[in-house]
Amino acid sequence: MEHSDKQTRSATRADWSYPPTIAPSDRYRRTRLGWEIALVLLVSVGQSAIYSVVSFIRAATRAPISQQQTQLNPSRSAEPLWDAIYQFLDIFFSLALVALAVYLLWEPANNALRRIGLDLRRFGSDVVRGVVLVVLIGAPGIGVYAIGRAIGQSITVVPAPLDSSWWVIALLILAALRAGLTEEVIFLGYLFDRLRRLGWSWSGIIVSTALLRGSYHLYQGWPSALGNVVMGLVFGWCYKRWGRVMPLVVAHTIIDIVAFVGYPLAAAWWPAIFAPPASGS
Repeated sequence: MEHSDKQTRSATRADWSYPPTIAPSDRYRRTRLGWEIALVLLVSVGQSAIYSVVSFIRAATRAPISQQQTQLNPSRSAEPLWDAIYQFLDIFFSLALVALAVYLLWEPANNALRRIGLDLRRFGSDVVRGVVLVVLIGAPGIGVYAIGRAIGQSITVVPAPLDSSWWVIALLILAALRAGLTEEVIFLGYLFDRLRRLGWSWSGIIVSTALLRGSYHLYQGWPSALGNVVMGLVFGWCYKRWGRVMPLVVAHTIIDIVAFVGYPLAAAWWPAIFAPPASGS
């Protein structure tokens, strides 16, 4: 039994290990890896971060931020059937980018899903850790947003239409899963692996990915961006410590499900904080 436990711990450490850092003399491999990182970012979270920064600058130069709003899952068509089809296709193609990142991480005899911890081997403990993170991150995140709204520095975020049909809930849950997979797999699973191979320090990786995560959410206002930087620091530390991205995906997905599905109730109960402004843009 003791021998089996040692084997399990050894396998766990192996899953989190990386090949040796690329030697400085190997310029071709370093250059190729750098271009790969740039291209992945430009078609995924990096592209969104650039749009987010531009949106924030545009919002700051227009009407007061407190009078503006942004929609996370806007309707794509007035016809319910076509709206559902467009929403589903948007989620599907976003998840294809996650699959691309995992594909690039895959190596012969080295399962990428197992290496970044995106599997079901420890699903029970992953869920427990995820729920703990929801309590630690989710509630304070709502507080940061509420403070930002109170001081007029947060744009009103509308996660879901207030007149949603019941079937929209399924799409909102898929959208929450899409957000959890996209951000955690690319910010943590992919970038941690690639930047570590380039010789970056752990602290540099955690801080840089947290800042990228913050810029990704800047369109919501600087308080929300700052809150996401803190979230990125916590998630990055947890990923380095646990070597598994699944608890972070679970936490992120739960937070977004609560935000998306519970938004109509929040807007009705606390309209001053969550309801769209009467003249929102």
